[in-house]
Amino acid sequence: MKSYNEALKILKKSKIKISNEIIKSMSGLNRICSSNIYAKNNYPYENNSSLDGFAIKFNHTKDVSHKNYKKFKIVGSISAGSKPYRKILKKNEAVEIMTGGIMPNGSNSIIPMEDCTSLKDGKNRYILIKKAYKKFENVRLKGSDYRFKDLVIKKNTLINSSHIKALKALGIEKINVKKKINVVFFSSGNEISEKNHIDKWKIRNSNHYYLKSLNNSFLFNFKNLGILRDNDEDKFYKKILKIFKSKTNIIITSGAVSKGRFDFIPKVINKLKLSHSFKNVSIRPGKPILFAKFKGKSKVIFGLPGNPISTAACFRFFVFPYIQNILGLNPERSIKAKLKNNFIKKKIFTRFVKSKLSTTKDGKLEVEILDGQESFRIKSFVNSNTWVLLPDGKAKFKKGELVDCFFPNHHNQTLI
Repeated sequence: MKSYNEALKILKKSKIKISNEIIKSMSGLNRICSSNIYAKNNYPYENNSSLDGFAIKFNHTKDVSHKNYKKFKIVGSISAGSKPYRKILKKNEAVEIMTGGIMPNGSNSIIPMEDCTSLKDGKNRYILIKKAYKKFENVRLKGSDYRFKDLVIKKNTLINSSHIKALKALGIEKINVKKKINVVFFSSGNEISEKNHIDKWKIRNSNHYYLKSLNNSFLFNFKNLGILRDNDEDKFYKKILKIFKSKTNIIITSGAVSKGRFDFIPKVINKLKLSHSFKNVSIRPGKPILFAKFKGKSKVIFGLPGNPISTAACFRFFVFPYIQNILGLNPERSIKAKLKNNFIKKKIFTRFVKSKLSTTKDGKLEVEILDGQESFRIKSFVNSNTWVLLPDGKAKFKKGELVDCFFPNHHNQTLI
């Protein structure tokens, strides 16, 4: 039986190639950059006003003070989105300007609206200035946020909503990303049903819908291929051969991987040529997990145990690290938190335990390991908001110890 770390090493050696594609940048959320993305222009494009006020030349105010006022003639008005004022400002001239308006030629400072006293003399309007201003005061400078060819998004970055804002602001229409991984899923067992109204001896197929719900957070296309019944060994074998000819990258099964009479998944997989594989890992929940890479094929299979929490834990700590690796993402970092309660486990096992992460009054992270750790118990999974990973080689974990926490339904990548 492999340790959890030994199993992760096998996963790392079993990498398959995922190709790239060009997509519209506005469709890039939760995709992985395949190459660095650079700014194609400056942002802001031009010097513009950071507030509503009046554009002037700063050195025209150098002698101004509360004892020595100066009058500036208003010669124009600029709003955000209007064409720039092209005339060069003369001495003691000002242009009314709204937030975001492009600075007029010859101007280099903005006087806030509230700092001015307005005057009118016949048809002419003036402002009275009562202090000196610095060069570029209240001005957003051209390229002060992004300069032409600045790095916007680094290769192998998971694109988030902030990146989408930057891509749109910079006019970047298309980006190069990793293709989404294609995942197919089989449930197994005579007891599994897709129906809502079932007999007492049946089980609703929650694993199917749980994994399907993760497809955006974990970057894959999901296709359900139905339920394998206890006598479907030959059918499964034929479906695997058919999948070999498809664009599928990862096959996931749920159930039929243990040692029961109808647990046929390992038997079928062992009929095929494999380059890397493992069966049974010293973990709880999920000990019977199976993994194999098919020799000569850019395809792998994960055989997950059928209990609902075993499926969830094995996806989170085996399938996701594999997806992360083949897409080029950096390995996750755990969130460190102090244990609120003691916990004892068998020394040989790595445990994934349903837990509740919270903060103390002074802002420190702490985590409580919940009751109901059995692999059939869904209520404690719903009440949890993190997995605590307790490594092998240690049996007793005491209150106050720092432990490793991982989000259950999305990854910690954004914290790196």
